[in-house]
Amino acid sequence: MERDTTNYYELFGGEAFFADLVSQFYAHVAVNPILRPMYPDSDMKGAARRLQMFLEQYWGGPTTYQEERGHPRLRMRHAGFHINQEARDAWVDCMKRAVDGTTLEQEAKDKLWRYLEGAANHLVNQMD
Repeated sequence: MERDTTNYYELFGGEAFFADLVSQFYAHVAVNPILRPMYPDSDMKGAARRLQMFLEQYWGGPTTYQEERGHPRLRMRHAGFHINQEARDAWVDCMKRAVDGTTLEQEAKDKLWRYLEGAANHLVNQMD
C-alpha cells in the first residue's frame, strides 16, 4: 500500500484555513445549548487556539501544539467532560456546519470530515 505523503495543511490552505474553520466552529458552539456549558467564558479563546494548533499539526502544519502541550492524548484530555451521544452529535453538527462553510473542494472536505467524525466518535465517554 502506498503511503500518502500529501501535506494536507498546505492543500487545505494553511493557517488561514484552519483559523477560519475553528472560528466558524466556535461561533456555532457559542450558541449550542449542549456544548456551550462545557466551555468557561474565560477559556473560549484558549480552546479555539488549542483546537487550531491541534488540527494544524495533525494535518502536517506547525508542531506548536506538541511543543506547548505535549502529545495530544485526546481521550485523556477530554475525560473530564461528559461526552455522550447527544454531546457528540452536537459537536458533529457544529463542526459539519463549519466544514461546509469552507471553500474546500469536495474531495478535501470529505477527507477532513472522515477524520473529524471519527475523532468525535472516539471521544464519547458516557453511554447514557
